[in-house]
Amino acid sequence: MDQALLTLLQQVDTPTVCNAIEVAQGKRGFSAFTRGTMQASDPQAAAIVGYARTAKISAQHASDDPVDEVKARRMAYYKHMSDGVRPSVAVIEDIDFPHCVGAFWGEINTTVHKGFGVHGALTNGVMRDLGDLPAGFPVIAGSIGPSHAFVHVTEIGTPVTIFGLTVKDGDLVHADRHGALVIPEDVIDQLHDAITTLLATEKLVLEPARADGFDYDAFEKAWSAFEAART
Repeated sequence: MDQALLTLLQQVDTPTVCNAIEVAQGKRGFSAFTRGTMQASDPQAAAIVGYARTAKISAQHASDDPVDEVKARRMAYYKHMSDGVRPSVAVIEDIDFPHCVGAFWGEINTTVHKGFGVHGALTNGVMRDLGDLPAGFPVIAGSIGPSHAFVHVTEIGTPVTIFGLTVKDGDLVHADRHGALVIPEDVIDQLHDAITTLLATEKLVLEPARADGFDYDAFEKAWSAFEAART
């Protein structure tokens, strides 16, 4: 992914990227996105864009594994997050879902991940410390809660599922307050042009609709131009 595409993806929201992927594919039906309402640590933050570094956690009960094994797995997790292609995003499945109780994402963990160069986190689990999370590290989570409970890492680098979206380690993810999606590899080279084309096409309706004196006749004319531009 080149810098121009990265910059553009950080500037547009996830619905725009969903639509642009369909423009690039030449059809409707793109479905690699989350379902349901997620929580954003900073609703005004720029989109999270990066290659997924995946893991699974649990927090309802303490791990049955030996303490040394639990600690070793946690350190292996942090090594995994510190490595890999950049930009990256942590994508963490809480296997307790929908009964998640332990916040993996608080002030310390977000600050550590940001220090590694990770651009943000996507999880179906819990976040906390909302007033103390570092700027520039958005978290898109399933819920908000006060405790870390018995949170521990169970798997590293395996495919995860977040609100119906399956994400593999290395997938290109775009996420914001609307949710998240995985960008298909076969559209990446076309995506910059697809987004700019989409934004220009939408202006054919948006600009007249925002102008004084807009009425049905103006709408009909604008919509005709809009549909012609999409064909």
